Amino acid sequence: MIELSLYLGTLIAIYAIMALALNIQYGFAGLLNFGLVAFFAISAYASAIMSLNGVPILLSMLLAILISAVAGGLIAIPTMNLAVHYWAIVTISIAELVRVIIQNEEWLTAGTYGLGDIPQPLASSIPQDLYPWFFLGLTLAALLVCYIVSSIIVSSPYGRVLKVIREDEDYAQSLGKDVPKFKLWTMVVGAAMTGLAGALYAHFTTYLHPQVFEPIVTFIIWAAVILGGKGNLKGGILGAFVIVLLYSSTRFIGDYVDLSATTIASIRLAAIGLLITTIVIVRPNGLLPEKKKVF
Repeated sequence: MIELSLYLGTLIAIYAIMALALNIQYGFAGLLNFGLVAFFAISAYASAIMSLNGVPILLSMLLAILISAVAGGLIAIPTMNLAVHYWAIVTISIAELVRVIIQNEEWLTAGTYGLGDIPQPLASSIPQDLYPWFFLGLTLAALLVCYIVSSIIVSSPYGRVLKVIREDEDYAQSLGKDVPKFKLWTMVVGAAMTGLAGALYAHFTTYLHPQVFEPIVTFIIWAAVILGGKGNLKGGILGAFVIVLLYSSTRFIGDYVDLSATTIASIRLAAIGLLITTIVIVRPNGLLPEKKKVF
């Protein structure tokens, strides 16, 4: 039970980092990023491949975050003048393109065989029975750093411009704000945070497979933000806790009930859908709505 709790705690923290990233992009800037899993995958594989080829783990993770941020910028440059709905379509397409590349480029990613034996930071220095506690602490520390950085961003003049863009792009432009530039940097920041989550995930599970990076990951993060409350950083973390706990813990129902894996997966998604529908009806702004500042 303790091992399961540590596993779920670490997984929730990783997804909470991505929820913070999406909340900055969607909750504060209004960007419909449906390709979040692309940056998650890019960073995870980048960190894993580099560390497997002799690059120090910490350096691999930092470089993977940088690669993810650059990928976010490269994607945003040709699309930042698009309306939000077209932006959403482009990000979905890119996420699937990344997954297909990972699945087919066996010379680099091992394709459907998956990458295994990914090294973990300080694994040789920390006793094996204490290592899950260490990795949980490492992930929570990363989440705390992301929360502090996100709070600074959204409370700054930059964050206030993002809110104006979210409400009305034309009005933001009439105030002399370079809307495409703000979209670009918001995408870069969100991609970097998602990259951190991907690097942590790679070294946490020590095994990567293309199926891990299917669109369901993006769906879970969106469900977390909608449930917790867009425009509220704490709401995104709360939503990630509830959704990931519901999604991951229900996998173990099969140990106690005679149901097939397919049936359990269907029940799991139905439960999340029912929960989101109920929240949208009862509390349209989420469990922790955005707090509007009064000047």
